[in-house]
Amino acid sequence: MPSNGQAAIPAYQKIQAAIRDRIEAGTLKPGDSVDSERELARVHRVSLMTARHALASLEREGLVERRRGAGTFVAPPRIHFNKLMSYTEQMTSRGLSACSKIIAAKIIEQEDEIAARLMLPAASKMVKIERLRHTADEPFALETCYLPAEMFPGLVRNLLGRSLFARVEQDYGVQLTYADEEVDATAADGRVAQFLELPRNAPVMRIRQVIYSGNGKPAMYVVGFYRAERHSLFIRRFR
Repeated sequence: MPSNGQAAIPAYQKIQAAIRDRIEAGTLKPGDSVDSERELARVHRVSLMTARHALASLEREGLVERRRGAGTFVAPPRIHFNKLMSYTEQMTSRGLSACSKIIAAKIIEQEDEIAARLMLPAASKMVKIERLRHTADEPFALETCYLPAEMFPGLVRNLLGRSLFARVEQDYGVQLTYADEEVDATAADGRVAQFLELPRNAPVMRIRQVIYSGNGKPAMYVVGFYRAERHSLFIRRFR
């Protein structure tokens, strides 16, 4: 019994903490096998029921997933939309390192549909940044961001280092406040399939976001294609 008057930490929470620590340290990566209930019970000297409770709680959190007949595995990252977050923030919240490869960064114009999304005149110049997102050494998403060139001068020449969200907010003083999002399923065309290492026409999740600044004007339009078979959408709704 604890001498300081505080309640003892339940055994199942100790098991959860041990697994979380291994995930955050990178010892366990998405897709890696997690010890079975029986093994956890033996190592931590608890009942099978306690070990089962620990894994069930981690599964509800989205940290692990149980596959019938195969075992328990570290779950791939979920995409959280209850809060507007950058890719770097998303990965950090899961204890994973964010890795991106810049495919294209240039100024474009004569893109009427994209300009309309940003509420700009049709002939406006825009910054286009296309990146391939990785996690656990595999492609996660192909993402293209469009920003008003007039609002973000010099952005194309200075992309490395911090996340795009951080650069927009810290270097340009543009506070990102909310986003309107469209989520649908589509088939990967040849280019998307190549970058995401999928068969052509494989199902992918497409997410289109218009991200607004504090003055209510669009600051960024983002189109992302995500590997549907590895990543799930998580939405928390409040009433």
